[in-house]
Amino acid sequence: MRTTLDLPKDLLDDAMKASHQKTKTATIIAALQDLVRKSRLQELRQYQGRVPALDVDLDVLRKRS
Repeated sequence: MRTTLDLPKDLLDDAMKASHQKTKTATIIAALQDLVRKSRLQELRQYQGRVPALDVDLDVLRKRS
């Protein structure tokens, strides 16, 4: 999808160096992927300690067809 963006040149140059990306597009894609990944991890952290430990016997589960 084509989109026109007005980005600060210095910021984009710094991001390209930090991410070791060769193109502006690759840099922006990497930044967006990282943002989404961090957001999803933050959502998962909300459940930390709230899911009770499951008493699961893996040997029994593996024998099931």
